[in-house]
Amino acid sequence: MTLPHPIRQPCPPGVCICGHERLLETPGADLRILRLTRQEEKRLLERLENLASLDDLEHMQRRMFEQLGIRVEIAPGFNEVRSMRGIVIRIDKLPGLCRKTRQSIPAAIRRGLERSPEVAYRLLDAHDLLRDA
Repeated sequence: MTLPHPIRQPCPPGVCICGHERLLETPGADLRILRLTRQEEKRLLERLENLASLDDLEHMQRRMFEQLGIRVEIAPGFNEVRSMRGIVIRIDKLPGLCRKTRQSIPAAIRRGLERSPEVAYRLLDAHDLLRDA
């Protein structure tokens, strides 16, 4: 099978359970996630670490879903938010998404929120946590 764009190389056997090979073998499967080559992943993580605003973060969430099929949900946790760890970042399971990438994306978003705390404040405000009563 030939694809019109470069695809991510599979993880070594036994290292990851991403299902790269099964995804390629499944007829009609959504192969968008395979566009995330290691080089593109580095670019994505760098971009997530350098968030400029809440709009920028939301734009990145939309683009990750449109281009790669990755759905990222970001919201304050159930308990008190005292640090960036209190913000829950969830990525839906997706065949072909490497385990390391599943961990790297939330870590990059947290680093971006730590670098630009005003983005985190806007996120909390968008969930009515910082509004005046």
